[in-house]
Amino acid sequence: PSEPQITRTGVSGVPWGACGAGTTQGGGQSRRGELEGIRGAGTWKSERVIASRQGPHLRLAGGGILNFCANNYLGLSSHPEVIRAGVWTLEQFGAGLSSVRFICGTQSIHKDLEEKISRFHQREDAILYASCFDANAGIFEALLTPEDAVLSDELNHASIIDGIRLCKANKYRYRHMDMQDLEAKLQDAQKHRLRLVATDGAFSMDGDIAPLKEICRLAEKYEALVFIDECHATGFLGPNGRGTDELLGVMDKVTIVNSTLGKALGGAAGGYTTGPKPLIDLLRQRSRPYLFSNSLPPAVVGCASKALDLLMESNAIAQSMAAKTQRFRSKMTAAGFTISGQDHPICPVMLGDARLAAVMADDMLSRGIYVIGFSYPVVPKGKARIRVQISAVHSDEDIDRCVEAFTEVGRKHGALP
Repeated sequence: PSEPQITRTGVSGVPWGACGAGTTQGGGQSRRGELEGIRGAGTWKSERVIASRQGPHLRLAGGGILNFCANNYLGLSSHPEVIRAGVWTLEQFGAGLSSVRFICGTQSIHKDLEEKISRFHQREDAILYASCFDANAGIFEALLTPEDAVLSDELNHASIIDGIRLCKANKYRYRHMDMQDLEAKLQDAQKHRLRLVATDGAFSMDGDIAPLKEICRLAEKYEALVFIDECHATGFLGPNGRGTDELLGVMDKVTIVNSTLGKALGGAAGGYTTGPKPLIDLLRQRSRPYLFSNSLPPAVVGCASKALDLLMESNAIAQSMAAKTQRFRSKMTAAGFTISGQDHPICPVMLGDARLAAVMADDMLSRGIYVIGFSYPVVPKGKARIRVQISAVHSDEDIDRCVEAFTEVGRKHGALP
């Protein structure tokens, strides 16, 4: 039988609203039943509406709260110079280009930002995308052929996984940060023309950092290229905030860096690939998300450009993260919580049970602390957690208040003795 077709009215002509609790389609659970199952498992993902700009302190409908769940690592989302740069660029260059880059969508500010990105990462060239998801969707298909191989960490971000699915290369998945398994798969992949090792620099769900020294050593031994996604590293890891390759001293060993403008670098949107100029030239000709997406809006370009200026003028902002991260991790560990990862401002409070993570996050909000519970399918079953994210603009008092609230809520719900 043919597969059911998803249409505006529903599945194979069954209206969405008619899919009652007892309705099945092709032996599967009804849409309504599936949604009820998500709620019942405690894995429903609600969205809280913010009535203020992004920052360590937010305003929701019910009043002000402390924000510990944004990717605003350096606090630049609401930095006055970043905002002024965005407003100026909006006024000078307009709201948008109404076009893709190669038709009539490239402005001088786009070229300036690409040059600035490549200079920041100490690479030859860079190419902008609407998001890093698009950058990851565009690189593997353009670079790799059926004669090639890509070796991916099993816990890589969804956008890397989806990007790899789009290419026709031979696909290998190695166990998370397991160098013995990676080496075995590199040995097997020697029969292919080109080998590319793909990994997150910092893994966003667990707060751990890829062993890039070992990865680069194996890549050199087996003549492979190294690709890293630096979305949760750019701007604050390494002496100058250039990322995990700077932190671990392998900037000259990593071939390709993909990252985002939507986290530490202003927090708006946009992503990029930076690396060898011939690769960037190829992406401009072959990368489908680049060729068929509108160019990045000028205001976004202006904000990101100013964020990079601030980072390249001084490493003080990047360096301010370490002490705050250590303060939260040490105090939470002393209270009895298990915090995943190491020395990264992503601090997952491991709880295991999805419902416990959800109710604790709700209880934290009632105490004025905004955090989110993560559960399946975002993380594996049995690995539910509340992911706390430290920002450079959190004060010591903010961090201590968060730890105190966690301790109270943890005892209330049996997560602590």
